[in-house]
Amino acid sequence: MSKTTSKDDGVHSEAFLARLMRNQLKLSIACALTFVGVLLALPLLNYFQPEWMAVRVAGFTLTWLILGVLFFPFVWVIAWVFIQRSLALESAEAAESKGGQR
Repeated sequence: MSKTTSKDDGVHSEAFLARLMRNQLKLSIACALTFVGVLLALPLLNYFQPEWMAVRVAGFTLTWLILGVLFFPFVWVIAWVFIQRSLALESAEAAESKGGQR
């Protein structure tokens, strides 16, 4: 029975893992900044545009529509985008590592 060492396997090499972790960190930061940006935008819009945020849409003020109805699906979209892009990054890095392009 032979064991594969990490030196022989490009997919499990330190360089592969470092690139993958760096790219996923960039993706995580982008998703977190998007979330925080939207989270901070709501009170700022309420402060600077109170008449606009008081407009009624489907029985809710725009503030409550965004906060109570649209915010949860927005978080799910961020999570979905993160998962899809993370899997794509991992697949691309694995294909590149197996192909020996780097």
